[in-house]
Parts: sequence; structure tokens; C-alpha cells
Amino acid sequence: MCSSAVLGGGLGPRDWILNAQVPGGYPRLDPDRHLAEIAAHEGLAGPGAGLMTAADVTAYTTGHDGGVSATVTSGLGVRGWAASPAEGAEGPPRPGTVNIVVTLPLALSDAALVNAVATATEAKVQALLDAGLDCSGTPTDAVCVAAPDPGTTGTGEPFAGPRSRWGARLARAVHHAVLTGATART
Repeated sequence: MCSSAVLGGGLGPRDWILNAQVPGGYPRLDPDRHLAEIAAHEGLAGPGAGLMTAADVTAYTTGHDGGVSATVTSGLGVRGWAASPAEGAEGPPRPGTVNIVVTLPLALSDAALVNAVATATEAKVQALLDAGLDCSGTPTDAVCVAAPDPGTTGTGEPFAGPRSRWGARLARAVHHAVLTGATART
């Protein structure tokens, strides 16, 4: 898995993914610890990835293409551009959050996993623009890409950019899920 999740982010084996709903104005400054507590309460054991959102997690949207699945929660109340001229703020930003979880049916190389996160992000921005939103996302967006372990060979599909076979499928699945969520909330 490759993820920007606050808990279990990075690159490596993960056993579970949790997308937890928190209240707007989330007050805690230890989201990783809070997610670990939620995971333990839910009986999740071993390494995992934990994401947070103020969006209604029961109102998720999905996209599917050629074996790739994307599940998205869309909280677009706090949105803007990634390359804002304003200086970044201290501490955690207010939660808004477009969380994207993608699963693929085949192993990816480490480089392809990282590229898959970039491809998912590009597809998200394209969908937000297609929905008529003037933004690249929210300050707390997260992406999690899960694929089978490549096993002892340590290799997998080497490409996941938007013009590769699996990257194109991933992009279409994410685009559909984000567009559906964004248009339902605008």
C-alpha cells in the first residue's frame, strides 16, 4: 500500500483501511493516536491505514474500471488550490477532506504505487474542475492505493501513470467516484 493517511501513511504492507468520520472543527491534535484508538475499538489488528474526514462516510461514492475500484468520501466545504499564495498555517487544518481509497487486482512496484497516488490525485483535480469547482481539493485530502503484495520477487506492474493500462483504469475509476461525490454536494 502507498498512502498519505495520517495513520499508517507511507509505503508498505497494511492489513486494513479505516476512514473515520470526525466532527467539523475537529479539536484533537493527535489524529494518529485517535485513529489507533478507533481501530482498536473496531477490532482491527496489525498495521493499517487510517484516514479522517468531516464528510459523511456513509455517503461515499465509488468508481470501477477494469478491475480497479475507487471509494471516495467528499467533504468539499473547505477547499482551495494547492499552490495558494498564502503561507501555510501552523497546526492541523480544518477538516474538509476528499479521501480516496483505490484497490487494484495486481501487484505494483514501489515506484508504480507512488505513481498511482499521483495519478489518483490528478484524476481528483480533473473531476473537481469537471464538477465546476474552482479548486484542486481541500487542505486535508488523503489518498490510499492498495494492491496485492508482489511476494518474494519484489516486483509488480512497473507503471501506474495515467497513460499506462492500470493507471488509466485507476484514473477513470477515481474520476467517476470524485465527480459523482462532488456533483452530489454542489
